[in-house]
Amino acid sequence: MVLTQRSHARRPTLEDVARQSGVSKSTVSRVINGEDRVRTEVVDRVRRVISELGYVPNQAARQLVTHRTNAVAVVAAQPENRLFIDPFFDLLLRGVRRELALHGAQAVLLFLEEPDDYARVADYLGGGHVDGAILFSLRPGDRLAEIIDRLGLPAVFGGRPLLRDGDPVRAGQAHVDGDNRGGARLAVQHLVDLGRRRIATVAGPYDQENSAADRLAGYRDVLGDAHPPHLVERADYTRQGGADAMAALLDRHPDLDAVFVASDLMASGALQTLRERGRSVPADVAVVGFDDLTSIAEATDPPLTTVHQDAEEMGRLMARLLLALEDAPHGPGGGAADSSPDGSSDGPSVIVPTRLVRRASA
Repeated sequence: MVLTQRSHARRPTLEDVARQSGVSKSTVSRVINGEDRVRTEVVDRVRRVISELGYVPNQAARQLVTHRTNAVAVVAAQPENRLFIDPFFDLLLRGVRRELALHGAQAVLLFLEEPDDYARVADYLGGGHVDGAILFSLRPGDRLAEIIDRLGLPAVFGGRPLLRDGDPVRAGQAHVDGDNRGGARLAVQHLVDLGRRRIATVAGPYDQENSAADRLAGYRDVLGDAHPPHLVERADYTRQGGADAMAALLDRHPDLDAVFVASDLMASGALQTLRERGRSVPADVAVVGFDDLTSIAEATDPPLTTVHQDAEEMGRLMARLLLALEDAPHGPGGGAADSSPDGSSDGPSVIVPTRLVRRASA
């Protein structure tokens, strides 16, 4: 077997770029580091030479100058096996990675599954390995939020983070979230408009970030506090969880005629249970989900009416917001304010609008 020999050709250096560009090494360095004290025509010329020579900056040396690693920690408080079976998180991570790549940065994925993981993750975040962190699936009162505060690390939360006992989000904790409450109202009002009167819900778990509470609140906004609490069943945002919750609801209320399910993945399980129980959808029971994951919503039988939120765009916004915080002169707090309802933001928080997508299930 013949092994391909590694080329020993000399790698182009900073000096080579400077010489061929007709500028100083310090000017080349300023171009590489994105400083704004270089004329546009010089920047274009240096970048063209870098491309022609195939020059790759010495990352270690660059970090010494810029004090930046161009790496972002993406921290998920989810079991690794569960994270990768949920299409929503796959889209969210895709958006984060793509936006970071546009800015020459990369994502480092960290998991919080066991209590000992907190010390490990805290050591990593405080060790100068990353410029900031994106955090999602944190539980209310999760101590990682306190760790981030203590480290002074720029951070963006996926979903509105809560303190213990439902305290409001802390000042300065930037977050990107969908309009969960408004989207749930759209879903339930649609069921009411269809003439449904026994409308149940499969809600998310108590210990999830605030999205579960907001979607349940939207359900109650439409139906009122007088609506029977036993028409609410909680599940864990999995297909099996949705199937089991639907079974429990049917056992208690065989006469229910509609159900709002707080995620498409759970809704696919709910549809499976309804089919096994001999219920026709939507004739007997109308079903509305949440997320509009087309890989699920268009593949169910019947196709799922659901609330659309753009998971990939939310990931992009999280990365974009974090990069802005890293560059902010006043640090992560930045004197920012909440965003407008259309998803734009003048500050550290963005609420992404939702809309109802009608298909055959309701």
